[in-house]
Amino acid sequence: MDVMTDDSGAGAGRPNILFVMTDQQRFDTIRALSNSPVETPNLDRLVERGVSFTNGYSTCPVCVPARYTIRSGSEPTRTGVFSNGVPPGGHDAVRERCGPWLAETMSGLGYRTFGVGKFHTMPWNAPVGFETQLHSEEMYADPEARAGDAYAAWIAREHPEFNWIEALMGERSEMYYMPQMSPLPAEATVESWATDRAVELIESGDDRPWFGFVSYIGPHPPFAPPLPYNRMYDPDRMPSPVVGDAEIDHLDQHIPWMNHMIFAEDVDDLRARSLKARYYGEISYIDACIGRLLDAIERRPDADNTVICFYADHGDMLGDHRGWQKESFFEASARVPFLVSWPARITGGTRDDALVCLTDLFGIATTAAGAQELRQGTDVLGYLTGNAAPRERLFGYHGNPGTLRFKAMVREGRYKLIWMANGGRRLLFDVASDPDELCAIDDRPDVADRLQAALLAQLEAEGVTAALADGGLRTFEYEVWPLGRAYQFDRSRGVTGFPGEPADVHYEPAG
Repeated sequence: MDVMTDDSGAGAGRPNILFVMTDQQRFDTIRALSNSPVETPNLDRLVERGVSFTNGYSTCPVCVPARYTIRSGSEPTRTGVFSNGVPPGGHDAVRERCGPWLAETMSGLGYRTFGVGKFHTMPWNAPVGFETQLHSEEMYADPEARAGDAYAAWIAREHPEFNWIEALMGERSEMYYMPQMSPLPAEATVESWATDRAVELIESGDDRPWFGFVSYIGPHPPFAPPLPYNRMYDPDRMPSPVVGDAEIDHLDQHIPWMNHMIFAEDVDDLRARSLKARYYGEISYIDACIGRLLDAIERRPDADNTVICFYADHGDMLGDHRGWQKESFFEASARVPFLVSWPARITGGTRDDALVCLTDLFGIATTAAGAQELRQGTDVLGYLTGNAAPRERLFGYHGNPGTLRFKAMVREGRYKLIWMANGGRRLLFDVASDPDELCAIDDRPDVADRLQAALLAQLEAEGVTAALADGGLRTFEYEVWPLGRAYQFDRSRGVTGFPGEPADVHYEPAG
């Protein structure tokens, strides 16, 4: 489909480029693109501004790998980041394998670059090439991390009346999937802070075109929207989670293991609907913040020559398939919003079902800047002009290859294969006729075998030998994983968990 003119755009000058990212936002949470009751008037504006890709995916649906994919233009098979950690050699080793980060690349092309929000690097304050980089992370490992976090430092400096709050984005641990309200007013939340800083950076600067990146922490749990967004949605009007056969839903051991870790192994439908109401409240609040970004761009004379990409790092199961969090290849977890707009070049209000993923963002930015570098992505802008073919097949990975936690996805046409090293088990779905993935297909072994063979060939081509054995995919005897809890407190204030005895609880107000 040709929705884009085929010139370089040089006559109007190189475009500004803005990447806007949310954390843990499902694909079905934009009012203009879904039947959900969520109110998103500003994301709807973006839908009408450009192309909405309805088959956008995170190829490793969890925070750290997704972000390394975006900044490197490379898949986990090249970054080595298959879970929320970094491989031997760390942050710098990823860059050595993949090449300069996207922000570095854009700076080298003459762009003024800035990034605001959650970067989720390891270490937390690692540079990724922006001229201006303002970090705001969710938790702080020590006092130095809290003092160095741009948002937490802003709270301490500009709003000391709130600096006593340990969990600025809401309580975690046993409250991680409990409906909450932000402990802060709307104008003091991390989303508002990021928006204010981004607007300042959009409106400042020099004659260079700019590349900006705004990464919101929400709607990642805890779901704690500020007043009045916390009471925007009635839980009784929310749909209950979609569940299938329990053995199929939890064939991936990661799901029940994660449910227990985050105190969500026994969430009833009422609580699930209440959580969805707060989740939608978070999204509507962030949508209002995005509206301020759009307004700032529209005030500029070069608004039409500004590329905007909106996407999320992954989704959230929200109780679907009896799961919470992400790190699954069910659609609720792996499929994400993916909007691309450039009014000077792209026809607005278009829907497209081509397979795209976060790896493609590197190429979108560099192609728009006039110096295409796709790395492991596809040429999305070229596809929109009719000059590049769409992706035929999409692969996803999670868990370190060579371990029983390794699993993969192959998405092609109407079919999706989920393959797991734990027991060598696999699920095949027809996502066209069964979008909720309630009916695993067991009468098309030819399709499953063909997609599994494609996965094997891809891993061989990428040199991921740890995932291979005896001419096939390495499998392990099926195991039920041992359970444990995640205790997520403010370590910067010396809190590491619940006290051994209630009387031992410690609290020391911030100085």
